[in-house]
Amino acid sequence: MHITVLKSKISYAKITHTELYYEGSITIDEAIMEAAGLQPFEQVHVVNLSNGERLVTYVITGARNSGIIGLNGPAARKGLIGDDVHILSYAQTDPKHSIDPKVVALKRGLNRL
Repeated sequence: MHITVLKSKISYAKITHTELYYEGSITIDEAIMEAAGLQPFEQVHVVNLSNGERLVTYVITGARNSGIIGLNGPAARKGLIGDDVHILSYAQTDPKHSIDPKVVALKRGLNRL
């Protein structure tokens, strides 16, 4: 048996960009991705603190140190520029093994480590 556990969390990211006419995904600053242990195209859950929306999408690498957190495609309808979001990733594991999640708490409003 396997269980799904939190692998990483980016707290208090602020949406900086939305692009409706795009295939879909969330663009995340490469430095933030590395700090959280996220891989390109990895599935993530995005929880919008400003409006309560939740969505599942995948990660696209944004320019390093740009601070970009961008909702693309249909995900762009789930948030506005300036909304605060948490970005969560999960892993499958045997219940006998523990995972120590990487939690990246961004400086509020700055999208910086």
